[in-house]
Amino acid sequence: MRKLNWKKIVAGTLSAVMLLSVTACGSSSTKSESASTEAGKKELTKVTFCLDWTPNTNHTGIYAAKALGYYEDAGLDVEIVQPPENGAATMCASGQAQFAIEAQDTMAAALDSDDPLGITAVAGLIQHNTSGIISRKGDGITSPKGLEGKTYSTWESPIEQSTIELATLKTVIDGDGGDFDKVNLIPNDITDEPAALAAHQTDAIWVFYGWGGINAEVEGVDCDYWNFKDIDSVFDYYTPVMIANNDFLKNSPDEAKAFLAATKKGYQYAIDNPKKAADLLIAGDDTGSLKGSEDLVYKSQEWLSKQYVADADNWGVIDETRWNNFYKWLAENKLTTKDLTGKGFSNDYLPK
Repeated sequence: MRKLNWKKIVAGTLSAVMLLSVTACGSSSTKSESASTEAGKKELTKVTFCLDWTPNTNHTGIYAAKALGYYEDAGLDVEIVQPPENGAATMCASGQAQFAIEAQDTMAAALDSDDPLGITAVAGLIQHNTSGIISRKGDGITSPKGLEGKTYSTWESPIEQSTIELATLKTVIDGDGGDFDKVNLIPNDITDEPAALAAHQTDAIWVFYGWGGINAEVEGVDCDYWNFKDIDSVFDYYTPVMIANNDFLKNSPDEAKAFLAATKKGYQYAIDNPKKAADLLIAGDDTGSLKGSEDLVYKSQEWLSKQYVADADNWGVIDETRWNNFYKWLAENKLTTKDLTGKGFSNDYLPK
C-alpha cells in the first residue's frame, strides 16, 4: 500500500517575484495560498473493504464512517464492495481487500489447514452472538428439545459450515433432553424467514435476531425465539467479525489502526444516532437491496445500537476467553483437525 505523503510546493524564483506588479502580487498571493492548502492535504491511502452480504445493519458503522468523512479524516479512501462467489475471506487473504467481514465459526475452516488463509480478526462488530432459533408461536419450540419431531431448515453451506451448524444443534438439543436424530432436516433456500414460517414451509430457522427476529415483528408474525448463547455459553462466539489481510497488518500497521479508529467512530455514531445512521446506511447502499425495507432497517438499527458494544469496555474488543472456548469446543468435537485455541484474532489494532 502507498504510504501517506505530502504534495510538493513549487516555489517561485526571487527574480520572478521582483518583476511582479502590485496586481500580480495579489494574484500570486492567492495562488500561494492555494498551493499551501493543497500541500496540507494528505494523499489518501486506498483501502478496499469487502462485505459478507448485501448491506444491512451489521454494517451501519462502516457506512456511517464513510459518509461522515471519518475515513477521509484518517487519510483513507475506503471503497466498500460486495463479496465474490468464493467469499470475503478469500478476497481479503489474497490482498484484493485489506479488510472484510467474516464470522468466527466460518473462519475455522480458513485457519484449519497446513496453509491457512492469511487473515486475522481485528474487531468484533457485535459483542455477543445474537443468533438463535426462530419458530412459529405456539409450536412448542421454546427450547432446543422442542425441535424434536419438527422440520428445521439447514444452511447447507459449501464450506462445511453445516457441519458446525448441525453439531451445535445436536449439542443443545441432546443437552436439553431431546433427540437430534428425530429432527427433520431440509435445505434452506428461504429469503424471508417470518413469511416462510407463516406459510408452514418449515418449522424452525437459525436467524440473527437483529434482522430475522426484528423482521418478524415488522411483518406481524408471532414467533418464539431462543439464543444459542443463552443455552450454552460456549456458543457466545463472535459473529460477525472484521478481518484484515495479514500482510497489510504487518506492512501498514498505522493505516490499519487508523481504519479501525475511524470505524469505531462510525459505530459510536450508530449507537448514539440510530435513525440518522440507518438513513446513512440506506443512502450508501448501492445494491438496492434495502429499498422498500426502511421500516425493518430502522427497527433493526434501534435494536442493534444496544448490541454493538453491549457490556464490553469498548467497541470491537474480542474477549480471549470466549474466542478460545469456542475453538476448543470445535477441537474437542473433532470439527477441526487442529486446535485453533489462541489463533486467528488480535486486539492490537483497536484504539486504546
